[in-house]
Amino acid sequence: MLKEKIGFIGGGKMGEALCKGIINAGLSNPGNIMVSDVVVERCRLLSQEIGVLTTQKNGEVVSFADVIILAVKPQIMNEALINLKNDITSRHLVVSIAAGIPIRFIESRLQTGIRIIRVMPNTPCLIGLSATAYAPGKNATIEDGKLVSSLFNAVGKVFQLDEKYLDAVTGLSGSGPAYVYMVIEAMSDGGVKMGLPRDISTALAAQTVMGAAKMVLETGQHPAQLKDAVTSPGGTTIEGVSKLEDGGLRSAFINAVEAATLKSKKLGELL
Repeated sequence: MLKEKIGFIGGGKMGEALCKGIINAGLSNPGNIMVSDVVVERCRLLSQEIGVLTTQKNGEVVSFADVIILAVKPQIMNEALINLKNDITSRHLVVSIAAGIPIRFIESRLQTGIRIIRVMPNTPCLIGLSATAYAPGKNATIEDGKLVSSLFNAVGKVFQLDEKYLDAVTGLSGSGPAYVYMVIEAMSDGGVKMGLPRDISTALAAQTVMGAAKMVLETGQHPAQLKDAVTSPGGTTIEGVSKLEDGGLRSAFINAVEAATLKSKKLGELL
């Protein structure tokens, strides 16, 4: 269990998922986590459902916490940082999970020398299956990196990368769960069209996606090899694969990752 107290500036869905993931992993207890949010109902929900401390004042989180996780929307990051400039000091480690916000921007809004790490997780951290990448700022120490790594390793897989790659991570794994949910929904629709009950069809689709993903991770084989292994000559699978190719499945996914990556970069450029 971490000795550091953790504070969240922003109690939205990502902040909530991280709180639950950290607590479920046994890294911290609810009494060592404080979340701020401007919405009273949001604070009440987080307090009642998770048991964390809540407040509507960001300054109270900074006074409480050793590790500050910036979980606000990119569009309001500037205002949040300016208001906290005098409160965040060298004793704090600042972790940003805001899409598209570069480390240099955060550094420019805070006091000189603040330790900052930029992280891009995704919502499956709630069930311990997050795909996360992080990049340390120039003032972050090796120990800071280890702390962030242990924090997010507890809720999934973590990769340290140069910051220049984090927009692509945002487009791929940050936004990726939404793409996969659409795949599961579409596969379920296909099963329903062919006569399966909706609940069974959705469960079969979701289990199939989970199983296929674990095959990639655990065998280390290229996805194309695994696809070929279930695609018999003249069989049913090649018929389905052919239709997916007709529909431009590959290019659609590539274009989705590209578009989300460019949007992440644009968010940073607009600041």
